[in-house]
Amino acid sequence: MFLIGNMSLANAKAFGERLRQRRKALGVTQKDLAMASGTGLRLIIDLEKGKTTCQIGKALAVAQALGLKIEARDS
Repeated sequence: MFLIGNMSLANAKAFGERLRQRRKALGVTQKDLAMASGTGLRLIIDLEKGKTTCQIGKALAVAQALGLKIEARDS
């Protein structure tokens, strides 16, 4: 199980939705997030859509840029 804050995430789609919610709450554009996280705009778009083939390292960099803490726990 993966947790972001107190929210349990079961799949890539839920992870992407949480990233989108946080980005919008911060008032950040996808382009600005890509620049802040050292990734490309296409990656941000794919992550928010829940694409399962995105690189985990880049996905974690995006979460970190949004100030999100991710934990892995035994289920």
